[in-house]
Parts: sequence; structure tokens; C-alpha cells
Amino acid sequence: MKPKDLPEGELRPVFNESGIEIKPLYTTGDLAASGGEAMIGLPGQYPFTRGIHPLMYRKQPWTMRQYTGFGNAADTNERFQYLIANGQTGLNVAFDLPTQCGMDSDDPQAEGEVGRVGMAVDTLRDFEVAFEGVDLERITVSLTINGTAAILIAMYLAMAEKRGYDLRKLRGTAQNDILKEFIGRGTWIHPVAPSVRLVGDTIEYCTKVAPKYSPVSVCGYHIRESGADPAEEMAYAICIAKAYADDVIRRGLPVDEFAGRLSFNFNIFGNLFEQVAKFRAGRSLWAKVVKEQYGATNPGSMWMRMIAGGGGGGLTFEQPEINIVRGAYYALISALSGAQTMALCCFDEAYTIPSEYAQRVSLRTMQLLIEEIGLTDTVDPLGGAYYVETLTNQMRSRMEAIMAEVDAQGGIVNLVAEGAIQAKVSARAYKRQRDIDAGVFRKVGVNCYRTEDKTSEMEFHPYDEDDARAQVQALDCVRAERDGARVRAALAGVEEGARAGANVMPAIMQAVKAYASVGEITRALVAVFGRYIEPVRF
Repeated sequence: MKPKDLPEGELRPVFNESGIEIKPLYTTGDLAASGGEAMIGLPGQYPFTRGIHPLMYRKQPWTMRQYTGFGNAADTNERFQYLIANGQTGLNVAFDLPTQCGMDSDDPQAEGEVGRVGMAVDTLRDFEVAFEGVDLERITVSLTINGTAAILIAMYLAMAEKRGYDLRKLRGTAQNDILKEFIGRGTWIHPVAPSVRLVGDTIEYCTKVAPKYSPVSVCGYHIRESGADPAEEMAYAICIAKAYADDVIRRGLPVDEFAGRLSFNFNIFGNLFEQVAKFRAGRSLWAKVVKEQYGATNPGSMWMRMIAGGGGGGLTFEQPEINIVRGAYYALISALSGAQTMALCCFDEAYTIPSEYAQRVSLRTMQLLIEEIGLTDTVDPLGGAYYVETLTNQMRSRMEAIMAEVDAQGGIVNLVAEGAIQAKVSARAYKRQRDIDAGVFRKVGVNCYRTEDKTSEMEFHPYDEDDARAQVQALDCVRAERDGARVRAALAGVEEGARAGANVMPAIMQAVKAYASVGEITRALVAVFGRYIEPVRF
């Protein structure tokens, strides 16, 4: 019914992006009708709706982990040091597209992309340079990498071991969520089944060798960026986490041995209350799944440990200074949602790799919430609000329905392999853009409250071809210095392990320590697993 067709005095219906109708007023009756208070609980107690720790930020504020990386390892190390000096408490590393896609910097297909949108990595030497002077016990590191995650996790562990760190105590995270790559980004290498196997290899290996390291951060973030609504983002992410858990359990590992080191990366843009409710609902739903479906008994296995704090899809090219305000609300949502870590988008990200100034503004935004706004004073301050609790229950029900649909259609792995999830998410993205173009989906500065002033004083990050040439020269030097016979033997071991169905992480570790390159190790795996060909659906 269009607004003009409504009877006089009748309000236009309002729906959030997940399709739930929003009432003008909420009472105890609405909460009871949505399922009541059964899933609220207390912070630090099952089902963890109100947070995974009893005191949350009152005991320890969220980790501030800005996403950064560009050029070569030395350039990136310089930015790391800048961010740490300005109060950042964790690192979140961006890698260039050649590294993400398993290419060396001298690969002809990498030309023009070396170091452009992230740090170029060819061998262990790059990790040694990038993390020089970084205390890996005080500053934990997140590697935003997927298709080549097994290789870069091995590089991180080898670098830390070489510097004298005890791997059994080493903490850190790798994104390593290949299923969402098939859905949302495209930096895949191998077909779906061997790709999932590689994720399982990293979980199994880290459980035994680096038990405090989180080898997977299930990434609903990019599924949301690709078009999914907030409920779908959470539901698909939980389905993906289940797929990885199923693979590892089939190997004989009990759920309580690895589930506590799974983590999640989620998106924030849009309606504040919908975002807060999706996180509270998702946290309790994941706890329910791990406890009831997998039989976990350790409460830590049921925690949805998550990083949230940004949504690039919410930022605008138009009037970019408004993105500073958007970023502040994203950080507010993240804090109100109980995230353990924030990686707040910068106001210039619609234009370029964030400048030092833009990253400092984002850091100060998060610090301001801690020091001035009172976000660390009490746990789950929106808990108990009729609207928030009702919406939390409704969002959880919607997520459960989406997950049931996925299971009924053959499971997330099969649907991704067929391209079905990709097609659905793409259709939603198309509709959203049509709604933005038509002014139905309101976007300040884009389709409402526009300005005729088209000028912008954004600082663009330059692409330096000299840096790319220096990266290739550095790779040549490593190849000249390393033991060629050792490299060849290690690469043969990778291929043999892959062909035999063994966990390939020990062989990859040996190859990395021999200074075999990302491209060389990738080619050894491709020789067995092949390359993925994307299904096209209309």
C-alpha cells in the first residue's frame, strides 16, 4: 500500500532491511509475543546474548585493530608503527591482490597490482620486515587473507618462531574464510571442496601446534557488502562456520578442542537497532548451535568472538566528510553490540587507501567512546529495552529460518559450489542499488540532502611503480640467496601431501622456512587441486 493510499491518520508501515516490520511502540506484550526473555540471560553466561564476558568493557575495552597495508613490507611496517604510537592495540593486515590470489610479484598477471591495495608478500622475508619491532605478545595480528591463508599463516608462525616466540602461547587471527570468498569477493584459487579442506588443515594444525591462535575468522562482512541483508549476513556466516566445524570433526577432533578459537568478522552499516539486535541474536544463536548440535560443554566453545566496527558499503563518495559521522555511529553500534574488536572504516575509504590522518580520526573516534562517552561503564546498556529485546528475538527467528532453508537445499557448501548463494546475494545487491537510485532506500548526500558542490580535498594514496620494482628485486635476491635444492624438496613435499590427502600445513611450513614463495607453493597445490571455475547463473 502506497502512502497516498493510506486511510487518513494511518501510519505508513516501516520495515527494517531484514524485512521485519517495526511498530511505533513496543511493550512487554511485544516481547512476550516474540519469544519472551528466555534467551536473554546474563553477560558471560549461556546463551551469551548480552556478551561473552561477565564484565565486558568494564574490565577491558575492545581491541582497536585498524585495517592497513600497502606497498612493500617496509612501507607497511612504517604505518604499523604510526598506528601503534597513536594508541592502536592490534594490527589488521591488508594484502595486495597478487598475494591474495597466489601470485608472486614478478608474475605477468600481477603487473600494475603489486602493493596497490595492500602489502605485497612473496616470501617469509617480507613477514620478517613487516613485523620488525612489533611485540607480538602485546600487539596481536590479524591477517586478512583467504585463498592463500594456509601459506601466510605458516609465514606468520615461522616468523614468530624464528624471533623466539612460543607458538603454543602465540595469539592472532587469520580471516581464512574461503566460502565467503566464493560468495562475496572472488580471491579464490582452488575449487570449493579442496578449499574447505585447506581451511580444515589450518584449524587442525593450529589446534595442535598453536592452540591460542585463531586460524579462521568467519566473515559475514563481505557477504553483507555483496548484497545480503543483516539477518542473511549472520545466518550465512553461521552456516559457513558449521561447514568448517563439520570438516574438522570428521577428522576426529572434538568440538571443544577447536571451536573456542573460531572467530567472526561482521559488518556494520544501516539502522542502529537492527545492527545491535542482529549481533545479540547471532551471538545467542551460535551458542545454541554449538551446544545443542555439536554437544560442546566448554562455555568458551560457544562464544561468538567477533570483530565489527565498519561497513565500507555504507560509506559514500559524495560529501565524504559525512563518513566521519557515519564512522562514529558504526563504532557506537559495535560497542553497544558487545564486539571484542573494532576495525573502524575511515572517512576516505570510498576514495583511496586511508591516509594517516583518516586512520588517526578513526582511532580517536574509538578512543573517545572509551574515554568520554561512557561506553565502557556498564555491560549491554540496551539490554531489557522492549524494542531491542523484541527485535533480537525476531532477528534470531529470521536467521534460524534462513539456516533451515540452506540445510533443506543441500547445505552451504553445495549451494556455494552451485553458485546459488552468490546469485541470491547478487540479486539483493541489484535491488538495493535500484532502491538507492529511485530514492526508496534513503542515503544522505546521495539521493537526499545533496549538495551541488562536487569538489573534494581527499588525499589520494599514490601508486608507486618504483616500490613494485623494488619488491620484484627483493624477491630476486631471496631466490639467489636461498638453498634451491631445499626449496625444490619442500615444494615436492607440499604436492605429495596434497595428493595423499594429508594435512598439508607441516609441508607448507617447511616450504615457507626454505623461503619458497607464495606463487611457488600455490602452484604446487594447484597441480593437485586445480583451479576454481565460477558457475554463471542468471
